[in-house]
Parts: sequence; C-alpha cells; structure tokens
Amino acid sequence: MQSVPDQLDDLPYAHLLAPHTGPLRGDRYDTVRFEGPLETVSAGGATFLECAFTGTELSGARLRQARFNEVWVHGSRWVAVDCVESEWQDAGLVSTVLAGLTAYGSAVRRVVFRQCKLEAVNLRGAALRDVVFEDCLLRDVDFGEAKLTDVSFPGSTLEEVRLAGAVLKQADFRGARSLGLTDGPHGLRGAVLGSAQLFELAPQFAQALGITVKD
Repeated sequence: MQSVPDQLDDLPYAHLLAPHTGPLRGDRYDTVRFEGPLETVSAGGATFLECAFTGTELSGARLRQARFNEVWVHGSRWVAVDCVESEWQDAGLVSTVLAGLTAYGSAVRRVVFRQCKLEAVNLRGAALRDVVFEDCLLRDVDFGEAKLTDVSFPGSTLEEVRLAGAVLKQADFRGARSLGLTDGPHGLRGAVLGSAQLFELAPQFAQALGITVKD
C-alpha cells in the first residue's frame, strides 16, 4: 500500500500544483490545487491527475464517471456528491467527511482513507482492491453486492454497515474497533476476523445457524 502524506508539501507533485479558479466542469485537470468552496455545474466524466483538494466543500456536485488518479484530499467536506461509476486509483483521503455520497458501481484501487468520516455512503456493486480505512468512522455505509479484495479497517469503527451479497477476498477486519453490521454474520464469508471479534459475533452466528445456546 502506498504511503499517504499528512501535509500538502510532502506530495511529490506539490511544487507543480497550480490554483484552480471557476466552476468544476467535465474537463481534464492535471496538477491542479482545489481549495475552499467549489462551484460545480456538471463535472461528469472529468479526469483529475495528480491533483490536491485542500479544505474543499462540495455539496450536490455531479462527478459521475469521473476519474481520480493520484489525487490527495485533505480536510474536505463532500455532501450529497454523485460519484456513481467513478474511478479512484492511488489516492489518499485524509481528515475528510463524505456524507450522502453516492458511488455505486465505482472502482476503488490502492486508496487510503485516514481519519475520515463516511456517513450514508453508497458503494453498492463497487470494486475495492488494496483499500485501507485507517482510524475512520463508517456509519450507514452500503457495501452490498460489492467486491472487497485486500481491504482492511485498522482502528476504524463500523456502525450499520451492510455487506449483503458482497464478495470478500482477504477483507481484514481484525484491527477494527467495532463491527456494527446490519446483516449480522451474513456477508462475512471470505473475511479475516480476530478471535475476540469471532467471540463477540458468536451469538449472531448461532442465531443464523438456528442454534440455541443454554447453560
């Protein structure tokens, strides 16, 4: 997994960044820095290559089928953003809030979320590979029918997370602080759990199997 810096100046392309002005559109943005509130008319299909989003605020933005390659998002707040069928690769999101974001059918590869809050995020049918949720809060996040390959959750809290129909391959939940799964043990096939987590989920496994435990 790539190393994701906490400071803008530590980006390898920081010295090349040029400030952005005007609304976001469906254009190609190469080594551009976006900062503060962003106006967007429609940026569907836009491409962002080696770009930085610092303290950005997006509300109701349309970024459907946009491509984010080697981007860095820090201290930002994206609310009700349409990222359906978008592509994210070699990206880092740090101290960022994603609320009401819709990204079903998206491809997310080699991406790090660090100290982020994801609330009411729709990732149904998405394909996640080599993704890390580090010290994050995932609340009401829908991974239904998604493919999670080599995804981990160190230090993260999961609340009301849905995995129904998801395909897990080495999805590592061992470092998660809590596993609040609305589907219970269903959908965990292929997951990696710690013994303490397994013990915590034991009553739900027993219930799912129709086992009555009496002492």
